[in-house]
Amino acid sequence: MKGTAFLTFTHKAGQDDQWLFLPALKLISSNNKSGPFMGSAFAYEDLTSQEVEKYTYKHLRDETVENLDCFVVERTPVDPKSGYTKQIVWYDKQEYRIQKIEFYDRKADLLKTLTYSGYRRYLDRYWRADEMFMQNQQTGKNTKLDWKEYLFQTGLGERDFYRNSLKRAR
Repeated sequence: MKGTAFLTFTHKAGQDDQWLFLPALKLISSNNKSGPFMGSAFAYEDLTSQEVEKYTYKHLRDETVENLDCFVVERTPVDPKSGYTKQIVWYDKQEYRIQKIEFYDRKADLLKTLTYSGYRRYLDRYWRADEMFMQNQQTGKNTKLDWKEYLFQTGLGERDFYRNSLKRAR
């Protein structure tokens, strides 16, 4: 949506801080991490960082997905306010990129599935997916996020990451 900006301040432990700037409504801060992100199949929580410290882990099995050898891991959110009881994650063995995540709701039922595709490597260091596709298994709703023109090392400074900077980020 034109003019929309989204800022996440990542914390290794605990919830990330998130702000959404919608031109018509101005700044919105979201404390409801399990609520839908802009009416999509994604929740705010799905768009937070994937810090190792935010989960506990259990290796389930090895499996091949889309011709990639993967580790299948159950990860449980440490945050008691998480909307999920667990997530089943497929990491490719070669680069440890997430290929797929199954999200389980507070009743421990499969809620939705997220698949990543079109990974590219930037600056010989950063892997990013071009597409994220979320399918809600309970409602049938789905959302595809296409990512384009990733930029790194753009000269942004600390001042660029304040809430008021969202208004200028268009």
